[in-house]
This record gives sequence, structure tokens and C-alpha cells, in this order.
Amino acid sequence: MSRTILVCLCCLLLIGIHTPVQAHTINYSVENRGISVRVFYDKDEPVNYSAYEVLGPGDKIPHQKGRTDKNGFATFIPDRQGTWVVNVMGESEHGMHGATIRVQVDRDLAMGSFDKPLVAKFTKAFVGGSVLLALFGGWSLLTSRRRTARGELSQVARKAE
Repeated sequence: MSRTILVCLCCLLLIGIHTPVQAHTINYSVENRGISVRVFYDKDEPVNYSAYEVLGPGDKIPHQKGRTDKNGFATFIPDRQGTWVVNVMGESEHGMHGATIRVQVDRDLAMGSFDKPLVAKFTKAFVGGSVLLALFGGWSLLTSRRRTARGELSQVARKAE
């Protein structure tokens, strides 16, 4: 009987001195900092879940690597001023497409400016050139048809003589 009491006392002692086990917790904070880059093929077609890397000024090793979110956003927090480069590798039905975005970060670690794509810089010139080419193409088509029609009439007249 004494052995049973001794085992029960040992069990009660072990239960009494145990330290409670805590589950791992994840802490977080939300800050209003950072630079977001939205990448898209078309206005309503984001480059979602595509690989990207962020290079700081003069860096050879990426500051950050990841994938864009479902809306095509890549966000990073710069730690110094200068020109930051975001390389995005997007894949579509037509194959791999890439974009290199240069973001100028000022000394307050906020975005100063960024390089716009070539089409965005010269949209009016591209549209104007396209309209001129379309007009020239239409004019060429009409004049070539007139020449062909005149040439066929003169050949018929020659054969008739």
C-alpha cells in the first residue's frame, strides 16, 4: 500500500510543478511605410503571382525577392535613398515577359519619381504616328486600285484595236 501512495504522491508532485506550455504566437505591427509597384498587362489584367526581385542602389544581391500578389502588387521598404530597381518576370499565354522599373527614393525614404514605360511617355506620339500610317495605308490602297483599274481598261482598249 505504501508503494501505491508513493506513486500517487509522485504523480501529484509532477502535476503540481509542471510549467504550462504556451503555443507559439505570431506578433505583428502595421505601419504606413513602403513603396508599392503595380504591374499589369492591361488595365484589367494584373501580372499576378509573378516572380520579382528588388535591388537597392548599387546592390548586386537582391534586397528582396518574392511574387506579386493577386492584384499584381510588389511592395518593399527601402532602407536608403537612391535608385531602386524592381525586376518583374511575368508569364502569359505568349511566353515570358519582363519589366524593369526604376524607382527614385528620396532621403525621407519615400518615392520621389519612377521611370514610366516608353509607351506611357510617348502615348500621343504613338497614337499620332499610328493615325498617319493608317491614313497613308488607306490612300495607298485606293490609288493602287485606281491604277489597276485604269491599266485593265487600257489593255482591253489595246486588244480591241
